Amino acid sequence: MRYQLYYWPGIQGRGEYVRLALEEAGADYADVARAGSGMAAMMNMMEAHKGTPPFAPPFLKAGNLVIGQTANILLYLGSRHGLAPKAEAGKLWVHQLQLTIADLVQEIHDTHHPLGPSLYYEDQRQPARKRTEEFWNERVPKYLGYFERLLQDNGGTYLTGRRLTYADLSLFQIVEGLRYAFPKRMKGFEGKIPGLVELRDRVAARPNIKAYLESRRRIAFNEEGIFRHYKALDL
Repeated sequence: MRYQLYYWPGIQGRGEYVRLALEEAGADYADVARAGSGMAAMMNMMEAHKGTPPFAPPFLKAGNLVIGQTANILLYLGSRHGLAPKAEAGKLWVHQLQLTIADLVQEIHDTHHPLGPSLYYEDQRQPARKRTEEFWNERVPKYLGYFERLLQDNGGTYLTGRRLTYADLSLFQIVEGLRYAFPKRMKGFEGKIPGLVELRDRVAARPNIKAYLESRRRIAFNEEGIFRHYKALDL
């Protein structure tokens, strides 16, 4: 089937975790809002008053299904494209890991928008500095340390062992994004997470992911997405 992915054009954002899964799977998909009248189509689907309209992007149309929320989309794709274990316990475990990653993504966003998304970064510089310090002193070691331990406990290849899951693809994006947003801080921290750094390299070298990263389909990081580079926050 040809999937239709709906997400804001011009940013990686939360839609990127879905793109990485689709690309790794070699799935046929359209990134709808990036072409023609796709933005209007996306807004129309969210504004529908019947059926099960999604609350916000990203959402995926798969046949007659419309699936919202990044982790929910990945739960669906994972079992259909070999990106999650077959057993129910394994599927739920990888879904749980993805939900933890979703929590981390929100905390990353809040480093530059701690008072809320309705204000510009320039309107919350001081709170952003305070939040960023807390994030790197307390939250990054907790989150990345957790995933580092999981890797080591399962042999150091992928989170659940020898087979890649969509959670591994998402951790690749986390490492890439933190390198972009906080290059100085991340450089100083990477020595504590050698397994995650190796995981990042292992994922980047996978044929489908490598081709995607080198293509125009991969949107560049920028200061409109979740990962934003502000020099004042990367001391």
